[in-house]
Amino acid sequence: MFESLNEKLDSAFQLIKGERTITELNVAESIKEIRRALVSADVNYKIAKEFTDKVKDQALGTKNVLKAVKPGELMVKIVMDELVELMGGQAAGLNLNGNPAVILISGLQGSGKTTFSGKLALYLKSKKGKKPVLTACDVYRPAAIDQLTVLAEQVGVPIYKNYESKDPVAIATEAILQAKKDGNDVVIIDTAGRTSVDEEMMAEIERIKNAISPQETLFVVDSMTGQDAVTTAQAFHDRIQYDGVVLTKLDGDTRGGAALSVKYTVGKPIKFVSTGEKMDALDIFYPDRMAQRILGMGDIVSFVERAQDQYDELEAKKIEKKIKANTFDFNDFLSQINQIKKMGDIKSLLGMIPGVGKMTKDIDINNDSFKKVEAIIHSMTPMERKNPDALNMSRKTRIAKGCGQNIHEINAFIKQFEEMRKMMHMFSKGQGMGNMMNQMRNTRRF
Repeated sequence: MFESLNEKLDSAFQLIKGERTITELNVAESIKEIRRALVSADVNYKIAKEFTDKVKDQALGTKNVLKAVKPGELMVKIVMDELVELMGGQAAGLNLNGNPAVILISGLQGSGKTTFSGKLALYLKSKKGKKPVLTACDVYRPAAIDQLTVLAEQVGVPIYKNYESKDPVAIATEAILQAKKDGNDVVIIDTAGRTSVDEEMMAEIERIKNAISPQETLFVVDSMTGQDAVTTAQAFHDRIQYDGVVLTKLDGDTRGGAALSVKYTVGKPIKFVSTGEKMDALDIFYPDRMAQRILGMGDIVSFVERAQDQYDELEAKKIEKKIKANTFDFNDFLSQINQIKKMGDIKSLLGMIPGVGKMTKDIDINNDSFKKVEAIIHSMTPMERKNPDALNMSRKTRIAKGCGQNIHEINAFIKQFEEMRKMMHMFSKGQGMGNMMNQMRNTRRF
């Protein structure tokens, strides 16, 4: 995400990092490259020009004040602050006041509206303690109702649908009445989209909104469409005056133009970003965190939050006890792998850690990286998983055949597992970082 923009901005900062003081000349050179970086990221030239003018004024306004700060560091700080402001300043919440609260979802076909509806239902259920119900108002697209039904089952929430009706306004109204009877406190209404903005679609979404008076109207847009996404966002807002924007497919090869431009253009905040196919791959949009990631600083806060979401205190205490007793086995290792995988895409997670994103950008890392290890463990008997020390040569040979790998790979994995187990045990006993570092130096990568 934003790798190209990050690299170009970093190059712009390099022009001023070696300077001792800020001058109009070195600021001008850096500003020109920053503007080029933004335009290449599909940010409208007018927005890029206004942004860089602000950065320039800020930089020149402090050149005689903050002499103790290096020019390169100052420029990064100014750009960071301006990026945060450009993207909205602070996170914007949902208005859930209502009995029930009604959330209307709008956007073009293919933008990810239906998938987002399912993700939002899961978010409200698991993070906010709500009882949402999904409503299928796309009466045109083949299998649209079936798709939403599958998503509702996946996230464990009810769905209101009417295969017989072709009137989305009536379906939405009926869904709200039924939600009141059933005790659902949030109604999420998934509407139909078109391949492009047209009068028929706009009139329909406008009729639905006028009939149900939703507490929230969200516009879902594919961030990979760049500046076109911003144009579409403006067209929708002119007609239905939505409350917030949702950016989908932000984990794809996006240049960042939509994230950087939509708040400035429409005047409405980005409320959520969707970064994957999994139903829990939905994040609140924090402008400061996004700015940090654009500038290559990582997003350790989001990383920790993801980890906390998957944290099982009882399981953690059990694992801690086994590590101290040096009885950590392959079942425990497999459990920890599953915990990590639940947090989301591995490369995306690594990108949240300061400095690691740049180091891994050219390395192919994904959740399939665990398959080799999982195949080895699944080829063991229950007794072997519980007793790593029982793995003799004949057992290893059988495991190798079972997972389709050679004996050298099995030996390498088991050796790495044993060294990891020793390090964890040593650390739990407080035997110092020195011994642990010596062990790490001797550990070979599997």
